[in-house]
Amino acid sequence: MAASSRAQVLRLYRALLRESQRFSGYSYRNYAIRRIKDAFRENKNIADSEKIEELLNKAKANLEVIQRQGPHQRNEGNSTS
Repeated sequence: MAASSRAQVLRLYRALLRESQRFSGYSYRNYAIRRIKDAFRENKNIADSEKIEELLNKAKANLEVIQRQGPHQRNEGNSTS
């Protein structure tokens, strides 16, 4: 993997973990962090640049979802609707 790709992956990894910390619910937060770590660990040895690009795009989309849901997430067990 090129150094710039590695740096991009690490930035994305840190951003996902940082945003996941914003979940107010303990279970949601821990699940998200565990899934992020597991996914990156599972894919750390991939060398195919197309596959890496595909996984990066998927991770970026997931980051956007986390960013949208994080601050607006309901507390577990508390319904506001």
